[in-house]
Amino acid sequence: MNPSTALARVLVDELTRCGLTEAVVAPGSRSTPLALALVAHPDVRVHVRIDERSASFLALGLARVSRRPVAVVCTSGTAAANFHPAVMEADESGVPLLVLTADRPPELRGTGANQTVDQIGLYGGAVRMFAEVGTPDPVPGMVAYWRSLVCRAWGSAVGGRPGPVHLNVAFRDPLTPDDGARPWPEPLEGREGARPWIARPGPAAEPAPFTLPDVERGVIVCGDGDYDPVPFLALAELTGWPLLAEPTSNARRVGAVSTYRQLLASPSLASGPPPELVVSVGRPNLSRQTLAFLRRAERHVVVSSRTVGDPAASLPNSFSDPARTATDVVAAVAPPAGLDLDSPRHTDWSRTWERAESAARTALDAVLDAEETLSEPRLARDLVAHLSAGSLLFAGSSMPIRDLDATMRARCGVRLVGNRGVSGIDGTVSTAVGAALAHQADGGGQAYALLGDLAVLHDQNGLIIGPGEARPDLAVVVVNNDGGGIFSGLEQAGHPDFERVFGTPHGVSMERVAAVADLPYTRLEWATDLPKALLGEGLRVIEVCTRRAGSAALRRRLQSAVDAAVDDVL
Repeated sequence: MNPSTALARVLVDELTRCGLTEAVVAPGSRSTPLALALVAHPDVRVHVRIDERSASFLALGLARVSRRPVAVVCTSGTAAANFHPAVMEADESGVPLLVLTADRPPELRGTGANQTVDQIGLYGGAVRMFAEVGTPDPVPGMVAYWRSLVCRAWGSAVGGRPGPVHLNVAFRDPLTPDDGARPWPEPLEGREGARPWIARPGPAAEPAPFTLPDVERGVIVCGDGDYDPVPFLALAELTGWPLLAEPTSNARRVGAVSTYRQLLASPSLASGPPPELVVSVGRPNLSRQTLAFLRRAERHVVVSSRTVGDPAASLPNSFSDPARTATDVVAAVAPPAGLDLDSPRHTDWSRTWERAESAARTALDAVLDAEETLSEPRLARDLVAHLSAGSLLFAGSSMPIRDLDATMRARCGVRLVGNRGVSGIDGTVSTAVGAALAHQADGGGQAYALLGDLAVLHDQNGLIIGPGEARPDLAVVVVNNDGGGIFSGLEQAGHPDFERVFGTPHGVSMERVAAVADLPYTRLEWATDLPKALLGEGLRVIEVCTRRAGSAALRRRLQSAVDAAVDDVL
């Protein structure tokens, strides 16, 4: 067996022993040994994509929803550079990603050899671990080195603070198997019983919780993250503290304040007494209003969130504090001592929030329901409401996630995810496809994505899936306002060059995008037609056309309606 084939087969075998079940391959020559070893392994589902950026975000979506590391493989050169945005997102959002970049051997580097760049430490500090695997040599001891290295990489991806790891693998010719060659000087097999080379102990015990102080004006803020929201919902119920939940916290269930975005911007509420205590978990960075609210708190307890299913995945320095207001960082919290666990507490503070939420919810819904034409905020609200239990919704950055935050009612049974680590426009279609594939592989129901037109145009390749590849049941709902809608609500909107530089109109219908990928297409205009439009199977595109100026004006009317309603009850 030639050295390149031996190395690739051992790496893949050890990865599966650690738990690898999904891999994404972007075609190339230098990565041939890895690609062939992956497709030959019966325990790995391989996805092939022609675009490395799309491939890496597909892997990101698979890993985010499955909560398991996914491998992504490419050839040398600019192919590896195209992985970088997904690596950055995986780093910031704590998604375990195994980045395997093929490389030329050392004797070809720095010589002007074709498709050769410096790939050493390519992703800088964005990875939990980097290793230059080195060229495979037929000498004793290589198998132990390769297998132990894989186990270290796997442990770095899933333990402590989950995230991406990078193995740079140099291959010499020949790149294809030649099993008739001379035998390898030592057995290539791993441990008996399909065990990994390095066994790891079970998860650590649950950390001792921090007992919260007993205050009246407490608030719980649940930001983006993959953690269990139930303890925080229970804490809110017991203490009477309002719970403010971003959509991708998956904590906006019964009892959460669904209109907190408008309430925090309402003068009547904002001018009231500041919170004595804020308990936050996840990444609370979606709105300026939340950050301003955190700055008013007398004390801010940050819970270092742990990945669902991994009690060990928490480090004291792994926490979010974008407003720089944290006074305490803890691994878990317990309710204040002395509370009656059988009798939830009601105070003037809790009743104020309850009245404000009720009035704001009524006012907001009245404005949205006044017209049957499907606006961007109403689409976000109604889409979540119409999804069946067990569904997955991927939310695009910019306005889709903000409209969901501003309008969706509290509900259970739908899992919301999004690329909130860096909140970039990159790879949103591909991430949604990967998320849907993982969701449905684990027995989940239908999957949906709410994206903007620029995000779809930026990642059109994510819709192109070759014959024979796994295809998700995914409805991609696209808000097409012919440009960058988020800028219409920012300071740039008044600039004379706004339309060209920020609005960036493109004039492209999503019907044309769907046609390129040979996908079913529906154009949706009326709110009452949404349930019917969502029906269907497979990958499909649903377009809702809006106007940026009109959407910005509607959002201002929503805030004004909430302000007036809250004034009446406070």
